[in-house]
Parts: sequence; structure tokens; C-alpha cells
Amino acid sequence: MGDVGFESATLERLRESDPRYPEQAYVFVLLALSRVIGRLREPRHVSGRELAIGCRDLAIELYGPLARTVLEHWGICDTSAFGDLVFNLLEVGVLSKTEEDAREDFQRVFDFEEAFDRRYPWSPRA
Repeated sequence: MGDVGFESATLERLRESDPRYPEQAYVFVLLALSRVIGRLREPRHVSGRELAIGCRDLAIELYGPLARTVLEHWGICDTSAFGDLVFNLLEVGVLSKTEEDAREDFQRVFDFEEAFDRRYPWSPRA
């Protein structure tokens, strides 16, 4: 997934604050954020919705039919988990936010079953 990683002190703080998620989940979210920002015409703040959709697209691109399985293995079972990961990264100083940003921005952005099972790009039901 690239060469994104954390210093041991940062990773330890992430684990202490929220042991639900492994390092790979944080790296995945940062990679998705990097890709979303890289596709913008001009640099600007990325919304929670945009990042959640970017995570969905990256998961499908990287893991294909196993995207949902990989995310759920990391404890990411719905879009609000992306918000948890982002706000954990905010708490340890890896990311920054605006006054308008909230965890709620990540709630119910899309349904995992719909995105990864029923509407999967190669699914005969897509």
C-alpha cells in the first residue's frame, strides 16, 4: 500500500486511544486521502463524504471482490469507522481539520453491502 507508516510513538498513541484498528487501517485511510487530494483540480479541504467515497473506491481498486472482507478484517464495517480513524489521526496530530468537520460527516455515506456486494463493478447485478 505504499510506504506510508507511523513512528512507533504515534502508532502507540493510536493503539492506546483506540485499539480497535490496526496500523493497516490507518495507512489505508491516509493513502485514500492522498489519492483524493491528488485528483483535485486545485488543493482544498476534503470533506468526510469525499474521503469515505475515496476509501470505497480505493478498496475496490486494491482488493477487488475481497474489498469488504479486508476492510471488515481491519474493523471497518461501515463508513462511520472511516470517521473514527480520521478523528483518531486528528487526536495524535497526523491530520488537521476545520471547524465544520465532524464525525457525523462519515455516517451512512454508503452501505457496505450495496457498495461491495450488490453494486460491485464486476457483479452481474451491477
